Amino acid sequence: MNLRLDARIVGLLVAGLGTTQLLLVLVALAFGDPLLPYLEAGAICMALGLGLALPARPTERSIRPRDAFFVVGAGWVLASLAGAVVYVTTGVLGPVDALFESVSGFTTTGSTVMSDIEAAPQTLLLWRSFTQWVGGMGIILFTVAVLPLLGIGGMQLFRIEVPGPVKDKVRPRVIQTARSLWGIYVGLTLLEVLALVVAGLSPFDAINHAFTTLATGGFSTRNASVGAYASPTVEWLVIVFMTLAGVNFVLHFRLLSHGPASVWRDAELRYYLFVLAAATIVVVPILPSDQAPTAEEAVRNALFSVVSITTTTGYGTVDLERWPALGQIVLLQLMILGGMSGSTGGGVKSLRVLIGFRALSAAVYKLVHPHAVRHVKYGGRMVPDDVIAGIWAFFTAYFALAALAAAVVAAAGYDIVTAASAALTSLGNVGPGLGAIGPFDNFAHLPGVVKLVLALCMLAGRLEIFTLLVILQPAFWRR
Repeated sequence: MNLRLDARIVGLLVAGLGTTQLLLVLVALAFGDPLLPYLEAGAICMALGLGLALPARPTERSIRPRDAFFVVGAGWVLASLAGAVVYVTTGVLGPVDALFESVSGFTTTGSTVMSDIEAAPQTLLLWRSFTQWVGGMGIILFTVAVLPLLGIGGMQLFRIEVPGPVKDKVRPRVIQTARSLWGIYVGLTLLEVLALVVAGLSPFDAINHAFTTLATGGFSTRNASVGAYASPTVEWLVIVFMTLAGVNFVLHFRLLSHGPASVWRDAELRYYLFVLAAATIVVVPILPSDQAPTAEEAVRNALFSVVSITTTTGYGTVDLERWPALGQIVLLQLMILGGMSGSTGGGVKSLRVLIGFRALSAAVYKLVHPHAVRHVKYGGRMVPDDVIAGIWAFFTAYFALAALAAAVVAAAGYDIVTAASAALTSLGNVGPGLGAIGPFDNFAHLPGVVKLVLALCMLAGRLEIFTLLVILQPAFWRR
């Protein structure tokens, strides 16, 4: 491993976050918030980042596969630590809660330990939303866009960071790919800000919610989330942008460059939209009567909740804990599924599930016709056996880790619904769960050890499980 180069990269990442925290001083000045906490946080992160980066003078500038795994893992962990500092210096949260909130932000999970969000300083709320926006497309993917400026190639980083078993590059070179995806991400964010302001939100609320919608993160500036605005227009707009954020960003580029026909051919997109529609159809008839006084409100409340959970955004407009058992089972299944591969959403991703179903179908067919040759295909191409094996391995690791995390929560004295949903919502980067951690509750009451375990699950989910498992292998560190 080229540890000097790795230290330079993650050090510059942390220093960049420190610079951003220093810029919060200007925001605090505008809002009338105290300036010192942001100066202190920025100075600490700058010192940590430059302390790592400046002494490291790599003689070789190539990133090997092991370096890529290390940089991605260390980058997310150090970014979360750096992001936690500002919660501590402002006095809003203690160290464990600050780390939980920061991890939840950067991983775009959206679980919170803040009981009264509206009482927090506006500057801190903007930082909180910004962490999700940066984490949405991926801190490392952003880093890939600037690494060539330092004479460092980023292809290995791109392969590790972009989720999903099948990669589809937008442009021949990774730097162009990263810039294209970020351009679309920024464009959609600005479009949502404008739409929400026109719909009646203040610029501050519009910016925060655009940040956390496109990131599928779900942090809100209101205790009652999006439901606090009691605006059908706002809710329909958020539904549209959550759905777009759950779509593979490569398809957004393809839509702009080749038109709708090229996008609709994508099987994963059709599956993703089918799941949203089917789940909504199931939920509408079983909503409590006060959540469905009219047909429009029934469809809107059901669709908002289904899209919010499937895309792992986690916004709330109605109390999901009052839904009947069938509705809650549907929500738990959607927590596992998540958005499309290459989106900002979490979960196991629609593409893995789709290929898994096709592999299952092929396996059953071969049991009936032992001598038949039937390959699993996607996009007109045969899916290699090692990709299919990787998908099954991912499912095994995902549910094993979820079971372990649920056991930890249950051991702390919580009921099975709370324990299971806490594990799934953390690993899937969803945000709210069911039981004691529903959409109008928070995670503040959990013991510190449980919060740290769930924070680890958030990181594991964001790193697609395997990155964390690879780094934890003793063989990874041997020469």
